[in-house]
Amino acid sequence: MPLYAAIIYGADVDYTEPQYAQTTTDYMAFGEAAAAVIRGGAGLYPTSTATTVKVTGGKGGDVVTSDGPYAETKDALTGFYLFECADLDEAVRWAAQIPGAWDGSVEVRPVLPFG
Repeated sequence: MPLYAAIIYGADVDYTEPQYAQTTTDYMAFGEAAAAVIRGGAGLYPTSTATTVKVTGGKGGDVVTSDGPYAETKDALTGFYLFECADLDEAVRWAAQIPGAWDGSVEVRPVLPFG
């Protein structure tokens, strides 16, 4: 069966903080409900913890790093799931149940296998 990435965009907050305990509970419940199709995934810390890497001049060029995200946006990449589903319709049905879809958005993409 094909794999689909469910990429979650939402508020750029630290979901480990106590005020997000209900959201964490909602994600745990989703993880249990979708266990049969989840093949991987993770939540991400806020963009303030990010390091952006660029290579100037193409392959073999200088590596340049900077603190934080590459672009500032209202919604940030907050996590992802990897689903194994029969088709896109099934993947979308599962993505609609991810708590991040309720106040943000979830982008669903087929995964391109690398051998």
